[in-house]
Amino acid sequence: MGGKTTRVVMPQLGESVHEGTISKWLVKPGDKVVEFEPMLEVDTDKVNAEVPAPVSGILREILAKEGETVQAGAEIAVVETGDGATATPESQKVEPQAPSPPRGEGRAEGEAQAASPKAVPQPPSPPRGEGGGEGGAQRPEAQTQKVDGGEHRYSPGVQMAASDLKVDLAKVTGTGLGGRVTKKDVENYAATAQAAPSAPPAPAPGRALIGPGEGDQVVQLTRVRRLIAENMTRSKQTIPHAWQTQEADMSGVVANRNANKAAFQKQEGFSLTYLPYVMAATISALREHPEVNSTFNETELIVHRAINLGISVGLEDTLLVPVVRNADSLSIAGLARAVNDLATRARSKQLKADELSGGTFTVNNSGTFGTLFSYSVINPGQAGIMTMEAIVERPVAIQGMIGIKPMMYLCFSFDHRVLDGLQAARFLTSCRKWLEAVTVESPVY
Repeated sequence: MGGKTTRVVMPQLGESVHEGTISKWLVKPGDKVVEFEPMLEVDTDKVNAEVPAPVSGILREILAKEGETVQAGAEIAVVETGDGATATPESQKVEPQAPSPPRGEGRAEGEAQAASPKAVPQPPSPPRGEGGGEGGAQRPEAQTQKVDGGEHRYSPGVQMAASDLKVDLAKVTGTGLGGRVTKKDVENYAATAQAAPSAPPAPAPGRALIGPGEGDQVVQLTRVRRLIAENMTRSKQTIPHAWQTQEADMSGVVANRNANKAAFQKQEGFSLTYLPYVMAATISALREHPEVNSTFNETELIVHRAINLGISVGLEDTLLVPVVRNADSLSIAGLARAVNDLATRARSKQLKADELSGGTFTVNNSGTFGTLFSYSVINPGQAGIMTMEAIVERPVAIQGMIGIKPMMYLCFSFDHRVLDGLQAARFLTSCRKWLEAVTVESPVY
């Protein structure tokens, strides 16, 4: 190496994220890397993310192989910079060796770091894979496990190993720090289970096993999609979902938006949509019914003081749900700014991992695509999700006469362990009444 070298370190991908598992290197030794362009993909117990190159140059050495779990701040690669850095010709490149088994699943969540991580330019991109489930549910956080009387998350590497090997994580005894389940524990359990012959399980009643036919295309699920599938299945199996719907007269909201949209566009530089109005209605209802802004925790209900709204953002090939923190402190214009900022950075892959977690309630806007009724899956850790549907002009009865009004269905999915039907109806009614009370003079700022 004739030029200067820069050590690439594992970044800290969030406040509570202290390690990451290298899932894929996007470059090989000898390849040219460009500053801020992705070098590798990393799995954490929060998100899967791309890590950009801190400098431009030539990748000379990979210090941590695919599958390894690395502490934040640890060195993972060496990049040669300066005039002496030249790419290795294709004919001289040596294919990288097959990745070695991981060295362990790292430390329990929240353990202090021995070395402070070095700065890496630009936050890593948010996950590229598919996002939320039915009705815009948020991309899942990692599955939790109870350890030493507390609760820890299974890392994505452990979850994917369990999925690949068809292992029930609840049956695996952890040997990691504090009893945490590691990838090696999963592999050992699978090997033991395979060694003990057992009768093949009978097919589920009424479900035929249908293989691909002639001309069918078999599409392998991505890692993210498999995690989403597991998380959504777990949500439906552990959370008793119930649904309610009410129809809101949006005449006042439509009039208010029409009166303000030109000035708003000129002042803010982006369009005023209906989403901030529904967010404001939801916030008002959450203040009035704080039990909806809560988390069910087996023997207790954690009622959150802060109102952190998750908002679905559709991308070309995925869906993310970034969080507007302390949303109850914002006006309609402030909510619009927050949504525009998060959506813009989501589309340019500039969101931080912490901005995709911590929501206490979710608002989904599938009505943008013309939907009328949605039965959305609740994000684990929350008590409900509100979906705003398409605003459609419909004939309605007005004092014994028929008139045409812009109407919108509000669809509320709720955790029946937390809320009964009466509580849910009161919350939904509060949302509807807030929207119907908006007038053309109602303030936006």
